[in-house]
Amino acid sequence: MSTSTKATHVCVSAKSHEFVVPKKCVKTPSDLALWEKSEAYYEYLGFILALNGAVQGTALDAQCPQSLVINNVVQMLNKFDEWITEIPPTEQPQRFGNKSFRTWHERLQQNAVENVKQVLPEDLHRAIPEIVQYLYESFGNPTRIDYGTGHEMAFLMFLCCMFKIGAFEDSDKIAVVIKVFNRYLVLVRRLQIIYRMEPAGSHGVWSLDDYQFVPFILGSAQLIGHPRIEPRHFVDQGIVESYSKKYMFLGCIEFISKVKIGPFHEHSNQLWNVSAVSSWSKVNSGLIKMYQAEVLAKFPVIQHVFFGSLLPLRPMAAQCSSPRHVPTYRSTPVGNNEPPPPATPL
Repeated sequence: MSTSTKATHVCVSAKSHEFVVPKKCVKTPSDLALWEKSEAYYEYLGFILALNGAVQGTALDAQCPQSLVINNVVQMLNKFDEWITEIPPTEQPQRFGNKSFRTWHERLQQNAVENVKQVLPEDLHRAIPEIVQYLYESFGNPTRIDYGTGHEMAFLMFLCCMFKIGAFEDSDKIAVVIKVFNRYLVLVRRLQIIYRMEPAGSHGVWSLDDYQFVPFILGSAQLIGHPRIEPRHFVDQGIVESYSKKYMFLGCIEFISKVKIGPFHEHSNQLWNVSAVSSWSKVNSGLIKMYQAEVLAKFPVIQHVFFGSLLPLRPMAAQCSSPRHVPTYRSTPVGNNEPPPPATPL
């Protein structure tokens, strides 16, 4: 399966574009067919593939171009992190779902618009009512006090929209992964631990992870061509400790090892299977296919996705007759490689 895509960044005109408040549109499982043929699907998948291609062989501490807005978004995430310290968990009898998360999320909803105004130059403020909806959805559900791949997807859609409105530059793709998305991961992991958030739609031991998916894709891309670290090494605690701050995939493994007990092959069976794959490029392509099948094709996830003018549900073919829409990242459907083979114990 090819993980490459012809990623052409073209912005909408912030002065003339008609922004809208996005809405949920996938109401029944049969609506998934609309999603899978939509501009939003191809934009989003193409965006993931573009980031994936940009960070191949790039460590988290690598030097890379970054615009001022990159730093602004990181500072915004830092502020959200500070709120966790200011809103400590409530003493309560139940083990999961600390109610203080609702207070944290209420502060997010009250302050996000103002925070995004500080991130963006003034000429892009017209886009805020549309893009801020994705930010609201990026950190978990305040009613259920849970977090999952749909919330992760919302944040990536927020980042995709930031490219589409011209807030991020085309040269920012690496920085969006190693600076912004990695900072987001640190934040949501802290939310998960401090507020004891439930996994949203977890497959348990048969999933990659209770909460995340995309960092495994982008993290495996970072490791493609690494002279020392092979897939079989990520179950080696010494390798994880030495390189978790340099490679997102190993950072994910370190976090799992901290929050789960017991043998790795028992609590993270799917990842154990991945460790038997021969190369990071095969891991990477297999994970992209798995993401399409296990996240992008699942109604429980897509029913919560918001669609607007930047990520519309209309069919991809309709773009030619829609002068207002200029796609940011276009991709072709991923091919038919076999998924990673099952592992044998190392």
